[in-house]
Formats: sequence, structure tokens, C-alpha cells
Amino acid sequence: MIETWINIIVNIIIIISLLLGTFFILSGSIGIARFPDIYIRLHAATKASTLGLAGILIGAFLFLFIEHDIVSGKLLLALVFTLLTAPVSAHMISRAAHKVGVKPITKNRRDEYEEAMREKHK
Repeated sequence: MIETWINIIVNIIIIISLLLGTFFILSGSIGIARFPDIYIRLHAATKASTLGLAGILIGAFLFLFIEHDIVSGKLLLALVFTLLTAPVSAHMISRAAHKVGVKPITKNRRDEYEEAMREKHK
């Protein structure tokens, strides 16, 4: 009896993890299509997709571990590498875009990176 309740709770956790991952990937995709400039689009592309992929990988890992007694190190490695590389790649892409001359849409905001670069080159 207790094992069935535990199994139900674990299945609910797996479903929630997969649904959250799907939600974040869907919202990131909508953000890429709707946001106005490259910097905000990068935010949607990296943050939302990283969280979405993490949710899906955690759900898949739990499913394989609980249902089939398989420990998949590949899923955990994919999660770790995604969490490490996605923010770094977004940072490098945004710096490259700024250095090429793509200006952010500024509405009552300052371009602090440009100000710092001006101070550096004085």
C-alpha cells in the first residue's frame, strides 16, 4: 500500500518536472519570436531553454531511475554541461554583438557596458 502511494507521488513529481520543462521551452520560443532586440532574445533563448532542458532531463532521469532501475549518467552530464555552457555562450554572443555595433533598445536605461569601455579607453 505504501509503495503504491510512493509510486504515485514520484510519478506526479516526474509529470510536474516534464510539464515545467515544456513550459519553459515554450515560453523561451515565444520570447525569441516576440522580444525586440538581440540582448533580450538571448535572455529568452538561454535562460528559458536551460531551465526547460533541466526540467525535461530531470524528469527523464527520475523516470528511468524509478521505473526501470537505470542510472543514466548521460542525462546528468547533459544537464551539467548545459548549465555550464549556456550562460557563457550567451555572454560571449552578447559581447560580440555589442562590439560589432548592435545597440540595445534603451528606454530610460543606460548602456553601462559602453560607458565602461569608454572609461577603459580614456
